[in-house]
Amino acid sequence: MQAELDSLESKLARLVHLTKHLREENHHLRQELAQALSQGRQSHDKIDSVKARLERLLAQLPEE
Repeated sequence: MQAELDSLESKLARLVHLTKHLREENHHLRQELAQALSQGRQSHDKIDSVKARLERLLAQLPEE
């Protein structure tokens, strides 16, 4: 009986450790995702700005 309890205690300790590790990793990945999404939005905004500027410049070119 004691051996079974010791085994169960060991398994539970590993589960607690793994759960903590996975929570930390999940938190880190959420931060990376938020940063990547922010950079994506910034890139999209820059592309829109450049596109608008190019369209304005093209509109100023004389037609042939």
